Amino acid sequence: MSECCKKIKRREEAEYRALINRLNRIEGQVRGVKNMLENDAYCTDILTQVSAINAALNAFNKELLSNHIHTCVVDDIKNGNNSTVDELCYTLQKLMK
Repeated sequence: MSECCKKIKRREEAEYRALINRLNRIEGQVRGVKNMLENDAYCTDILTQVSAINAALNAFNKELLSNHIHTCVVDDIKNGNNSTVDELCYTLQKLMK
């Protein structure tokens, strides 16, 4: 585990599956763009596909963030750990660059 990852989360099976499925689709899209580049696809066609990948990553982030707020953040606040709110604010600042 990398230095940045000091906490862990055990995910419900449905949440885990939904996130993995999204990542698998994104992985396929990235392989598709690589294939397009290797096969000399036109620049704007590649850019369109990259834009779709960005949208898919944003959707992944939104789902993960929503799950995080509804579980980790809520649970920590209920347990008196309000530092999670600061952590969430910091994370949002990084995401909104």
